[in-house]
Amino acid sequence: MTDRAYDVITFDCYGTLIDWERGIRDAFSAAAAATRLPVDPEAALKLYVEAEATVEAGTYCSYRVVLAETVRRIAARLGWPLPDSRAGFLAENVPCWRPFPDTNPALRRLSDAGYRLGILSNVDDDLLAWTRRHLAAFFEIVVTAQEVGSYKPAPAHFTAARSLIGDARWLHAAQSYYHDVAPCRALGIPVAWINRKGEAAADGGSPDHEFRTLGALADWLAPSSP
Repeated sequence: MTDRAYDVITFDCYGTLIDWERGIRDAFSAAAAATRLPVDPEAALKLYVEAEATVEAGTYCSYRVVLAETVRRIAARLGWPLPDSRAGFLAENVPCWRPFPDTNPALRRLSDAGYRLGILSNVDDDLLAWTRRHLAAFFEIVVTAQEVGSYKPAPAHFTAARSLIGDARWLHAAQSYYHDVAPCRALGIPVAWINRKGEAAADGGSPDHEFRTLGALADWLAPSSP
């Protein structure tokens, strides 16, 4: 490992390892079918990121509460008459969200190559425990919003991770520029942007590394033998 730049690779979970956009669309579609109240899943998804970030920026509450309030705000914006008793459907659906096709092959390669792996996630402990059943790797370092009492881009996830990682050489990999890349840059933590959509950085900055897929990250960190 001495010829490698990093010893530990941590990941954001939803959006980086887990296809959260598909999960959200499917959850809204299922809720619409169950309540017989039509809604456009694509329109809901477009509103989701802004609504969730706004809720997370307020006083800390559990991620289940965040998701329910996010659903309420989306429903209000769309004029979707969802009963309040149904607002928890998104959290209930999180355990069904699946990894991207490249996630588990990349995790296996990194684990087999000897990297220590971790997850830093804006989620409750129990929801992450369900999600980890879909992931084919052991995560030595795990930091959740429930544990630190705040949501990224606040620094608590990263400072908690540093205390767990110690002096080991650490790279964080994530899809969200807002939640992960920007705070890593501010804190001086090496970061790889998994820029699946080829987006431009909102602040005009740049990460230490940038890849379109987790497979490309694994190609770089754990290249196959010739």
